[in-house]
Amino acid sequence: MQNRPDPADLQRARQVRLVAIVLAGTMLLWMGAQVLGGQLGLETRYVFLFDLLAIAGFVWALVVTYQIWRGRRS
Repeated sequence: MQNRPDPADLQRARQVRLVAIVLAGTMLLWMGAQVLGGQLGLETRYVFLFDLLAIAGFVWALVVTYQIWRGRRS
């Protein structure tokens, strides 16, 4: 008899993979924006915009991670 993965486990694995991609992508894009902004001499308000976008990505990842954690507990 073959064990089939639970659909809930597959969905959770997809969510975890998406969170990992968003975290890595957000960090790489944010670091790239910081370097590029410094080289181009962008104004401070644009640099803060990149910071806020990065914070939004990290907050989203934190919320989804919390939802995954809560889903595993129930």
